[in-house]
Amino acid sequence: MKPNKSLPATDNRQPATPDYKALALKSGLEIHQQLDTHKLFCNCPSLLRNDEPQYKIKRTLNPVIGETGIVDIAAKHEAEQNKNFTYQVYDTNCLVELDEEPPHAINQEALKIALQISLLLNCKIFPITQVMRKTVIDGSNTSGFQRTMLIAHDGYIEISSGKIAIDAVMLEEDSARRADNRQPTTDNRDPIFKLDRLGIPLVEIATGPHMHTPGEIKEAALKIGEILRACKVKRGLGTIRQDVNISIKGSNRVEIKGFQDPKMMKITIDKEIKRQQECVKNKSCKNEVRGALPDGSSKFQRPMPGAARMYPETDHPLIKISRDLINETKKNLPKLISENKSYLQEFGLNDELIKLILKQNKIEDFKVLIQEHNNPNLVAKMLTLFQSKKIIEVDKLEEILENVANKKIPENEVKTIMQKISDGESLDKASEKSNINLKEEAKKLIKEKPNLSQGAYMGLLMGKFKGQVFGKEVADVLKKLI
Repeated sequence: MKPNKSLPATDNRQPATPDYKALALKSGLEIHQQLDTHKLFCNCPSLLRNDEPQYKIKRTLNPVIGETGIVDIAAKHEAEQNKNFTYQVYDTNCLVELDEEPPHAINQEALKIALQISLLLNCKIFPITQVMRKTVIDGSNTSGFQRTMLIAHDGYIEISSGKIAIDAVMLEEDSARRADNRQPTTDNRDPIFKLDRLGIPLVEIATGPHMHTPGEIKEAALKIGEILRACKVKRGLGTIRQDVNISIKGSNRVEIKGFQDPKMMKITIDKEIKRQQECVKNKSCKNEVRGALPDGSSKFQRPMPGAARMYPETDHPLIKISRDLINETKKNLPKLISENKSYLQEFGLNDELIKLILKQNKIEDFKVLIQEHNNPNLVAKMLTLFQSKKIIEVDKLEEILENVANKKIPENEVKTIMQKISDGESLDKASEKSNINLKEEAKKLIKEKPNLSQGAYMGLLMGKFKGQVFGKEVADVLKKLI
């Protein structure tokens, strides 16, 4: 049969990878991570709400002259949209978020976490910092500005290709979130925001433009993510946001905001390279901010902001970071996941148990319990696999391990005892042996059901006297009878 020439041949070839070196690709990251504390300039909880608000307020925001004496181009662009904004207010908000009251003293716990992150990024800490106002009039701040401050500078991380500079670490307040979960666009009039997220402490990390391939960008993002997860940060969807700055030869720097999935990094970067190549060809390159779309492409949001949008916050004093505070923070730096993994591997634990300990954040409990009883596998299982919905405190686990060490509890019955304690029994009660005559019960069962295996008899007896006998006791009796 002759082939049907009317059908085009299927092309299974993957798109060609761009020559990043020839393109002179430059890229940097901006990573924003929420901290797991109360809000930055008040004592309101950092709690997201999905119920009905108590009431609503409406605002119109106007641009102001920045520290340089001119209005920022991005603020001017937003003002030209002539939007009105509605804000949903909850009982977990206060007058600070409504911009009806000056900021309170900065959240000291958030400041210490920001210092930890800065030191893990090998940064130099500013001894004195000024809270600044950054003009933002897209509706995401009731005041028309975001409070932010420089905490540290000139750090670095190491990836496989070398060092990547960390230009700055900033501590700032998160923005309000859209009530409809959409981002502001020029064709969406009169947006509605929730005030639940506004003011949550946020650390922003800015790298230098020293990454020249998507692989380097992804590796750097994952390394920074590991450092952040070692500290007290919020976890889950929306708690971390990544922006990437990209330029090629002949083009201007473009910032793409809001791409989350590391798997999309290469697709997003390659599509932006292709777009910038067209801009270079058509001599239409602009400095701009674009929003990431699910397919890896991007959409124009606003012109690139500049220094004109920054001016000092006069309602908060200068923040002094003492040498004593820095030294104290250095002494209490958390370990990275990679470091904790190496520590656990030294005890011969398998990968599954190591993963569970790290995922459940049980590393410090492991260190405590391993001093009590040098049985790494048992300790690891007690902390992870043997725990039920009602978590048993570490001091109670210490008592159990002490009884194991003193031969009061068989090691293979620890799981059963822990289950009894979770059900409300005391350790003494859970450890009690029953008055059941196992030998007679086993004889009776063997007579009723002859010729079964030892395992089968054991299963039947354990099922009959569930929670009342220990497996070792049953096994010892059966060995003598069979």
